[in-house]
Amino acid sequence: MPEGPSVRRFHHLVSPFVGQQVVKTGGSSKKLNPAGLQLLWLQDAQVHGKKLFLRFDPDEEIVCPRSSPLSEPLHDEEHMEEARHHQEVSDLPSQSAGGAHVVPSGDDGPPQCVGGDSPAGGAERWLQVSFGLFGSVWVNEFSRAKKANKKGDWKDPIPRLVLHFGGGGFLAFYNCQMAWSCSSPVVSPASDILSEKFHRGQALEALGRDQPVCYTLLDQRYFSGLGNIIKNEALFRAGIHPLTPGSLLGALRLEALVDHVVAFSAGWLEGKFQGRQQHTQIYQKDRCPAGHQVVKEALGPPGGLQRLTWWCPQCQPRLPAAGPEQVQPP
Repeated sequence: MPEGPSVRRFHHLVSPFVGQQVVKTGGSSKKLNPAGLQLLWLQDAQVHGKKLFLRFDPDEEIVCPRSSPLSEPLHDEEHMEEARHHQEVSDLPSQSAGGAHVVPSGDDGPPQCVGGDSPAGGAERWLQVSFGLFGSVWVNEFSRAKKANKKGDWKDPIPRLVLHFGGGGFLAFYNCQMAWSCSSPVVSPASDILSEKFHRGQALEALGRDQPVCYTLLDQRYFSGLGNIIKNEALFRAGIHPLTPGSLLGALRLEALVDHVVAFSAGWLEGKFQGRQQHTQIYQKDRCPAGHQVVKEALGPPGGLQRLTWWCPQCQPRLPAAGPEQVQPP
């Protein structure tokens, strides 16, 4: 799924429509009834880690969007370019149909109650948007096919949801899952890698545990918004083998790893505002910048999600069980 910098871009594309009424809807979503959004007012938009939250209300009275550091742009003065062209892929695994149910919120703190195909009653109606691998948001235009499919047909991707607003513009959401939440998003900015309130101490404590650092980096409780690309790039830049237990790394190495996570993420986001394509050094590469052969393997905790991981055995040597950075007992 898109990582923190990409979802923040989506938030910037949506934000200009806050305060406008939805006058027409469309889209292919079967888990959400697009017609249920007609005549509602978009009152707020927030981004938390890898998820986008949109608040809709039947009343015209505008509720001032809360000043969340996770929702604030890093570069307000920059005008946003058009969303990158992504070709839509298949749905994420679908949730069970029917009434509301509780699902883990991952990077968003406590579990949230989501479900139903139309907004529930009550003062707040939050639409939670989780993007698939090539999920995207388009403004005032639709995504077009870049190549023919396996059958040789040039079929444009079909948006999951289209929202036309009273101001004349529209938003198109592609390759995403949407569900109504029964409460406002609850999140601590301390875990968000792009927040000014990102808690380095909390992140360092988590990384120092006796488990491979590549597992910990993808734990959204401590590194909300961090995904597979950032994981690979930060580990390479820090010269750390992905399977190195954090307990074997000294404080300076862990600090350097967190520095690379933050710097790479911020640079990625800045590049999006400036229209620059993100360049990686190790992710999906055959050789590292030094010319060494890169290793690719699916890594993940036992019984958990296995993610493709790229690393250079020479630039990122694996430490022995009693590595030089391990603090030996007296």
